Amino acid sequence: MAQRKRLSGAQTSSQAKRPSGSQAAPEDEDDQTFTLPSSSQVLRGMESLAPGQLEQKTAEVVQYFLVKDQKKFAIRRADIVKHVLKEQRNIYPEVMRRAAATFQQVFGLKLVEIEQKNHLYILINSLEPSAAAPPSSSTNPKTGLLFVVLGLIFMKGGVARENVVWSTLKKLRIDPREKHEEFGDVRKLLTEEFVRQRYLEYIRIPHTDPVEFEFGWGQRAEYEVSKPRILSFMGELHQQDPQTWSQQYREAHSSSSSTPSPSPSQR
Repeated sequence: MAQRKRLSGAQTSSQAKRPSGSQAAPEDEDDQTFTLPSSSQVLRGMESLAPGQLEQKTAEVVQYFLVKDQKKFAIRRADIVKHVLKEQRNIYPEVMRRAAATFQQVFGLKLVEIEQKNHLYILINSLEPSAAAPPSSSTNPKTGLLFVVLGLIFMKGGVARENVVWSTLKKLRIDPREKHEEFGDVRKLLTEEFVRQRYLEYIRIPHTDPVEFEFGWGQRAEYEVSKPRILSFMGELHQQDPQTWSQQYREAHSSSSSTPSPSPSQR
């Protein structure tokens, strides 16, 4: 995927708001003041807790993630410490370890750190095969639209210019200039909501005048979405055997073995 400058607040042609997940500097400074406690500090922190307090804090962190995950937002370590753990920040590693185990055992979810620099976390479905399967007609229509765009990006080699995406959607009778009865504001959905949820990247193309953008797969999509299933979905959409796209077929089946391994982080 092209490693071009990721979209920031005032860079879109429509002056879109900055996607959450790329937070403002004051909030980032909150995380810079937090130093991961040593094992001895964690032990002392746990010893100072009242009976049941560790379990209570773990439950609060789990609830915090589940609420945020309803909108598929990435969660920052700084926000967990600031809004949930507060003065009990020394038990952060133990609470995260227990929360990760709860997500896995109770909900079939994996807690994944997608950005080590900014300490951003997401929840992904660890249950196969439904977790990464293309949507059926009975699922959320927005998910179906997302798979169409992800499929287009994949077929185009990892990035798709914005005008190509809009042109493709128009062929499906989805006009980004008009409000859609199921998707609402399609342009906003793709360039803001899916970007904020880390399903898509909306990338400014350097040295273009007027300014142009392209779409790429976001970090959440890389973890959650199976490329072989995306290719199968595109085959069904175009009524074509996926193996006829030999290059994409090889990439899909070679990349399926090298998908990022989702492992909980306690950083």
